[in-house]
Amino acid sequence: QVQLVESGGGSVQAGGSLRLSCAASGIIYDMYCMGWFRQSPGNVREGVATLGRDGRSTLADSVKGRFTISKDNAKKTLYLQMNSLKPEDTAIFYCAVRLCSETAIAPLTDSFYIHWGQGTQVTVSS
Repeated sequence: QVQLVESGGGSVQAGGSLRLSCAASGIIYDMYCMGWFRQSPGNVREGVATLGRDGRSTLADSVKGRFTISKDNAKKTLYLQMNSLKPEDTAIFYCAVRLCSETAIAPLTDSFYIHWGQGTQVTVSS
């Protein structure tokens, strides 16, 4: 049974930083594409950052230069380092994974992913 548990959310002021973590269990970790998504009230869920099996990352334009995605295969944990946070980054952040090929580019499209965490709230105040 695949389980994803996010942590690290919270409330920060604009310009601050947070690091989100997503701990996985029940999967052979290095066989999966994975990513971070977010959803704010009244908006559709959007892709933030994704990571393929080979370590290639894809970031949404809105977070390039501010967010970094990484993973630790030994710990089966995905991270999202968020710097220079803005009020518009306020959302529930979710991690998601899906089995993929070794050379696949993990897309920012949420429909690609099969397994999802429960989400963690990030609130950025001005």
